Amino acid sequence: MVRETWCLGLCAAMLAPAVAARAQSPPSVFLEELTWTELRGAIDAGQTTAIVPIGGTEQSGPAIVLGKHNERVRFLAGRIAASLGNAIVAPVIAYVPEGRIDPPSSHMRFAGTISIPDEVFERTLEYAARSLRTHGFRDIVLLGDHGGYQKDLKSVADRLNREWAHSPARVHAIAEYYRASEEGFAAVLRERGFRDDEIGTHAALADTSLMLAIDPGAVRTELLKQPTPLGPAQGVYGGDPRRASAQLGALGVEQIISQTVAAIRASVARRGS
Repeated sequence: MVRETWCLGLCAAMLAPAVAARAQSPPSVFLEELTWTELRGAIDAGQTTAIVPIGGTEQSGPAIVLGKHNERVRFLAGRIAASLGNAIVAPVIAYVPEGRIDPPSSHMRFAGTISIPDEVFERTLEYAARSLRTHGFRDIVLLGDHGGYQKDLKSVADRLNREWAHSPARVHAIAEYYRASEEGFAAVLRERGFRDDEIGTHAALADTSLMLAIDPGAVRTELLKQPTPLGPAQGVYGGDPRRASAQLGALGVEQIISQTVAAIRASVARRGS
């Protein structure tokens, strides 16, 4: 009994510094990493912007993992929330419209892509927003990492904002996030001498560079060293990823964060005017 009491005391003493450090660390911006009481406290303290990151599970050529959009939007949403200072990031929505299933079209022609109908996707977004509003969030921000469903984000935001016209809550479909990752980053790369037929539109130089900056382990770099460029047959569209680098990707990351933060602040300001 004495020995058991001694062990319990020693274990408690060893764990105390770790528990204290955890208690003193700043709270996470990710909703799923908080307890419900921590989240309630954050909302009461003024963190009333909820970012809903929307990704997708699709092929991105043989060199980038199927979860590219999900991982990228979670990382960027976290950085955006930290820059805003009053935002919490909801769990990533990973199931999105990706093309016809039978017969397969678009990315569904490649193994691993998962697609749902537009109406199911929109209802998912709608009820995620309704849930967040119920808990006290006033500004619900939809950030979509994929081009194919941008119209769905706007449709959901417009529909809920009409319904909530006399409520303090609003939904913001921030198209600037996707534009920054596509047009904005492409412009930055052009300024550095890269051609459009290298930058590409999917799984090419721009896409691959962003993933190398965010998570190098998500890119099979050995496949980028082959002499023959990857092409549409392998799921790479409009460009060549072989000169992709984390250094280039970091330029895109900063572009996306700065432009999205500015767009969210502008949209929230318009709501309050």
